[in-house]
Amino acid sequence: MKHRFEIVVVRHGRTAWNLDGRFQGHTDVPLDETGRAQARALGTLLAGESFDRAVSSDLARARETAALILERRGPPIEDDARWREMRFGTWEGLTWAEIVQQYPAVAERPPTAARWYTPEGGESFDELCVRVGEALGSLDESAHDGGRVLVTTHAGPLHALLHVTLGESEAAALAVKFSPASITRIALGPESARLIALNLTADGAGRRPGDG
Repeated sequence: MKHRFEIVVVRHGRTAWNLDGRFQGHTDVPLDETGRAQARALGTLLAGESFDRAVSSDLARARETAALILERRGPPIEDDARWREMRFGTWEGLTWAEIVQQYPAVAERPPTAARWYTPEGGESFDELCVRVGEALGSLDESAHDGGRVLVTTHAGPLHALLHVTLGESEAAALAVKFSPASITRIALGPESARLIALNLTADGAGRRPGDG
């Protein structure tokens, strides 16, 4: 990292597939009404903050979340497909129970253990980390000291971001399951990264370093 700046990373609001427990991946599922309300609530929560840039996954659920957060204010939203969800290939549209039925070998791992599986026609967690690292590098290239960037993305890239910035062991120790419409803040410096807030929602859920 060349600069010291903060990224405010938001997981998109809820979709109908989130509600059903279906793997979305690159399938372009829009927010549902609850998801739109969640995004508007984040807009209210972040209303007092300014952003130098706003970058979003180009999938509708992330793009709409960004638009609702920044409604009538803020910088233009830049689409970057590198912030897309992990590609789940043949698993997309299926629940975990349906995946296990079709691919029994994965049953020994929980549905959130993306680090340990590569779906047929999908990508691995290591591949996801590479593209998220590249996307992060692009932010650094245009950042300035003391700046703040809004990123709207998905649960998979959030896990990859923790892996890339904090390291594998620290990221794994957090054992986080990212909520829809949650905020994670990371301060980035030339030689280090510091987690400021993890998985915070508009209703106050989530935690900050030092919370138990």
